[in-house]
Amino acid sequence: MWTDIKRIDDEAERVAKFVFSRPDAVAEAVLYRYPDYQTRTVICCSTQSGCPVGCRFCGAGDSFVRSLSADEIVSQPAYLLDQVDIDPATMGRLQIMFMSMGEPLLNMKALVPALRDLYRRYPNAALLISTSAPRIDYDEVIAISQEIPTIGLQFSVHETTDEARNALIPFKAKLALTEIAWAGERWHKEVGRKPFCNYCAHDGNSTDEDADRIYGLFNPAVFCATVSVVCERSDGLPATNDHQRKLATDFGEKLVARGFDVRVFDPAGQDTIGGGCGQLWFVQDWMRQHPEMARPSIGHGRPEVHAPTKAMHHV
Repeated sequence: MWTDIKRIDDEAERVAKFVFSRPDAVAEAVLYRYPDYQTRTVICCSTQSGCPVGCRFCGAGDSFVRSLSADEIVSQPAYLLDQVDIDPATMGRLQIMFMSMGEPLLNMKALVPALRDLYRRYPNAALLISTSAPRIDYDEVIAISQEIPTIGLQFSVHETTDEARNALIPFKAKLALTEIAWAGERWHKEVGRKPFCNYCAHDGNSTDEDADRIYGLFNPAVFCATVSVVCERSDGLPATNDHQRKLATDFGEKLVARGFDVRVFDPAGQDTIGGGCGQLWFVQDWMRQHPEMARPSIGHGRPEVHAPTKAMHHV
C-alpha cells in the first residue's frame, strides 16, 4: 500500500511522527504516550493527502493531492499500534483522532468504512473526528455516531466572528459559527454525547469579549471546549513560547468561568519534529518534490497565518 514509511522520534517528548508515502500520495500520523503507552496512547492520523480547505495555519493548507481510501486511513493507526509492544485492548486509554491532515467530513465515503473497521479492531478506542465544518449532510455523521458509541466530534472554531474565521479558513462551503452551534446541538441531541469546540487563543482573539462571544454561540451545557497553544506551520520557527501557553491557559480560565468544561492542548514534539497539528513539515517537503501531484488549494498564495492548530484535546 505504502512504498515508504519514515519514523521520526522525540524520546524526550514521548512522541513519534510517521510519514507514509507512495508515488501518488503522502500522509502523516503522530503517536503520543502519556506518560507511557499502557496508561494512555494517542494517535493522530490523516484522512486526505493535502487538504482542499486551505487553512492558513496549516502546513498542508496550500495543496491538495487526493482523498485517502479507507484502507489507507486504517493502515496508519494499525501500523503505529504495531510499533507498540502493548496489546491495544489492555491500554488504559486509547484515542485515535482524525485530525492530522485533511478534512474528514469531505471524505465520508472512506471515513465511514474506516470507522467501522477501526471500531471492530479496537473497540475500546475513542474515535475522534475534528472538522472545520464543511457544508455537508450531517445526517450521515449522526448516523455513524449513533452506530458506533466511541465516536466523538470536534468543531474547529478558532475565532469568534465569521469575518475573522473566513480569513483563517478560506474554504467557502463551510458552516457559519451559528450553524456550527446548531449542528453541534443537533448531534448532541441525537447521539447523546457532548461535541467539542476547539479554539486557538492568540493575541487578537483572547479578550473577555471573545469569551463572551463563545459563550453566546456555544451552550456549555452542550459543548465542551478545547483551547490550543499555537503551532507554527514552518520548520525552524519556534512553535510555542511561554506567552502563547499563557494565552491559552488564560483564555481557558475565561471559558471555565463561563461554565465550560475546558481542556488546554499543548502538543508534544512541535518544536523538534513538527509533532503539533497542522505543522506537517515532511508533507510540505513531499509537496515541493511532487508539484505535479500537489494541486493548489483555495488557500494557495494567501498570506500564512502563524496561529491556530486544529488539534483535538490530548491532555
